[in-house]
Amino acid sequence: MESYHAVLAFFEQAEEPVNAGKVAEATGLDKKEVSKVMTTLKKEEKIVSPKRCYWELKK
Repeated sequence: MESYHAVLAFFEQAEEPVNAGKVAEATGLDKKEVSKVMTTLKKEEKIVSPKRCYWELKK
């Protein structure tokens, strides 16, 4: 659950759409873990993709 909150907090701070690699680099988490959390956030409809492979918080 800690990873979930770290990724969500990163998206709240992000000023532009980002990919999983950027999130992993910024949070210090493993990219696979970030991808799992992002999948959960997508299912919860908290993040959306404005362009392929880039994500941002749903407005």
